[in-house]
Amino acid sequence: MTRLYTKDLNVSYGERFIVKNLGIEIPDKKITTIIGSNGCGKSTLLKAMTRIIPHQSGSILLDGKSITAENTKELAKKMAILPQTQETASGLTVGEVVSYGRFPYQKGFGRLTKKDMEVIDWALEVTRLSEYKYDPADALSGGQRQRVWIAMALAQETEMIFLDEPTTYLDIAHQLEVLELLQSLNREQGRTIVMVLHDLNQAARFADHIIAMKDGNIIKAGSCEEVISQEVLKKVFQIDAVIGCDPRTNKPMCITYDLLKGEEQHEKPTTTISTLASHFA
Repeated sequence: MTRLYTKDLNVSYGERFIVKNLGIEIPDKKITTIIGSNGCGKSTLLKAMTRIIPHQSGSILLDGKSITAENTKELAKKMAILPQTQETASGLTVGEVVSYGRFPYQKGFGRLTKKDMEVIDWALEVTRLSEYKYDPADALSGGQRQRVWIAMALAQETEMIFLDEPTTYLDIAHQLEVLELLQSLNREQGRTIVMVLHDLNQAARFADHIIAMKDGNIIKAGSCEEVISQEVLKKVFQIDAVIGCDPRTNKPMCITYDLLKGEEQHEKPTTTISTLASHFA
């Protein structure tokens, strides 16, 4: 099932088009990761789909309706976004930061209702932050602060959560912690997760659907097995990758790679697991 999709989408900054005639579908209640080199349009696509930035032509449809015609608060009840760089939470407690997720539901003077407080406490519990509710948010570790922002997104009670590089600047343990949290939100609550990731193996391990981009275009979209392949990675990143199988998840994984330069992209012999094994035999 697909609730969110684009048709002939074009997004530009000034006269430079970043996203070009893009048509994509986001599978509902699945985890989708977007991969590609720096500047390929990943973050731009994410921002356009969540109406943070406008698109110049084409359409973005949610439940058959253009998101441009949707009331802002009503749209915020359907999708939440965690940007790559969050605003400072200086002077705010963890609970206060999470409470901002209730903005779409507030009326009048914006006072928190009993329902709001219950949702905030639930979001803190799900993200294992209840004990930090009254602590300064900026005093937490990087991984904990990332969970605070995810809790704020959860407090919006949206069916879709978009994240732009949620593991940036985190150590490997905290990266895994954040990604496992997102996976549990998807599996246990049916949340649709869409995120930009740089780590190919993390993208393959946690995604049901992968979109590979280059120069504002889609090179390949599909299952992990379809996208994390030597051919696709060659087109997207100009690398000659050795693809194997993750023994714990049975998902494809990039074991190693070489950078292709110039004509080498076409002339360099293909490297496979079997040839690598025979080399060390």
